[in-house]
Amino acid sequence: MKHIVDREWLFEHGNDEHVVIADCRFVMGKPSAGQESYTADHIPGAVYFDLDRHLSDPVGEHGGRHPLPDMQAFAEQLGAAGIDNHSTVIVYDDQGGAMASRLWWMLTYLGHQKVFLLDGGYTKWKEAGYPVTDEATTPHSTVYKAQPQTQLLASMEEVKQRIGQVGTVLVDSRENRRYLGLEEPLDKAAGHIPGAKSYFWKDALNEQGDWKSSEALQERFKDLSRDEEIIVYCGSGVTACPNVLALKEAGFNNVRLYAGSWSDWISYSDNPIATGEE
Repeated sequence: MKHIVDREWLFEHGNDEHVVIADCRFVMGKPSAGQESYTADHIPGAVYFDLDRHLSDPVGEHGGRHPLPDMQAFAEQLGAAGIDNHSTVIVYDDQGGAMASRLWWMLTYLGHQKVFLLDGGYTKWKEAGYPVTDEATTPHSTVYKAQPQTQLLASMEEVKQRIGQVGTVLVDSRENRRYLGLEEPLDKAAGHIPGAKSYFWKDALNEQGDWKSSEALQERFKDLSRDEEIIVYCGSGVTACPNVLALKEAGFNNVRLYAGSWSDWISYSDNPIATGEE
């Protein structure tokens, strides 16, 4: 696998000089829960990244529920956390990779070469008896030079232009009932972007909560073409990121994120909405 490491690898290499471990635990609707969990115990040496405070900007009229932050400010946060352009960064959470994949994607967007997701996350690390600590980590601050890969990001206007266009596929990462428009617990309107295909992000995981193999992920995405541009979205640009990672694991390279996602799409009153199967 290209973007996932197992617990044994991290146990053996977690103290290597250039390895930085990032804890991304976060609970939607309970903004302090992730920080509290990290304070209680975490993987030794891990630094904490909060979805709201570090990986998102404040909510505005547009941009969705978790707008991407200013990337230069984010690069400064990376440096403060001890991450430079040569670091090997291992990200984890306890939500199947939903939150950690956001940091994985943001680092990838900045041109970072060595960033990996911990398979099974914190829960399985702890259950397996690997070490945990409540000691605060004091990182050695450094400088991170951002090199944004702008082709990895799709704007609302680009998504709108590509509806129905040959050569582009929209992938909706939310639960199927939200895609169908049968329910919408978080946003003001239900449904999906016209033409989008439903691929619930959690289907990247097996029954044990570990990531599926590259071969299994290739089977999952067998109806998609590697020749097509794939634009991935979810509700707010967070759980789309594990689907981006899964597509990369399956060998798809032309994959872009619509970061504002559904919550941004519906903030424009003239954007079309579809419901039901496509």
